[in-house]
Amino acid sequence: MQRTPRFLFAVVFFVCATAILQAAGPYLGSDAPDALALLPPPPPAGSVEDRVDRDTAYRVYSIHTTEEVALGKGEENLTIFHLAPSVGPWFHAGNCPKTEALFKQVETESNVIARKGKIQWKRLRPYVAEPARFPDAIEHETNPSASYPSGHATRATVYAMLLVELFPEQREAILAKGRESGWIRVQGGVHTPLDIYAGRTLGQALAQAFLRSPAFQHDLAEVKAEIAATKP
Repeated sequence: MQRTPRFLFAVVFFVCATAILQAAGPYLGSDAPDALALLPPPPPAGSVEDRVDRDTAYRVYSIHTTEEVALGKGEENLTIFHLAPSVGPWFHAGNCPKTEALFKQVETESNVIARKGKIQWKRLRPYVAEPARFPDAIEHETNPSASYPSGHATRATVYAMLLVELFPEQREAILAKGRESGWIRVQGGVHTPLDIYAGRTLGQALAQAFLRSPAFQHDLAEVKAEIAATKP
């Protein structure tokens, strides 16, 4: 039987849609936020708005301290344990395996959502768009991902909002550290402020979606029990 173009298009669409839902993971599923629907597009390259954003990034980058650079390099592969100073020295990798596994899955699903925006908009990172202005950026990847939205700001916001569920008494310190983990990417020359703001917006939506997930709440209850048994 001959297949019509419309039929083939429907098949391709179904396969792609199914793959996206599966990629969202066991926690988010069809409730995953859509980065393209949630976030506005970044300003067109070379526009006045884009120029102001990049000039601001340069001003922030040009006054960074050696301590801020070291902090940014240390958080290149961001995990929840970079937020540990807001919780306590006992909260470290290897000490809470269920907690670590839960947040690893959160990272995987969050990256899938953020990557959709990066692929769509293809915004260049500051050190790629203007290498002469950002010669000592904390990263110089050969094939860097796009800049908008910031994956670090997305994950840092998700981590912080979910950690607050586990450690409500440290709420302000945790949220402040989550903001810092995004902003040091501007100080390090790898993002602009608009990249960070978009990541924070997406991160908030992701955290709310995780908290609506019955599967996530089930695993979160086990994590709370683990923390109660481990915390000094």
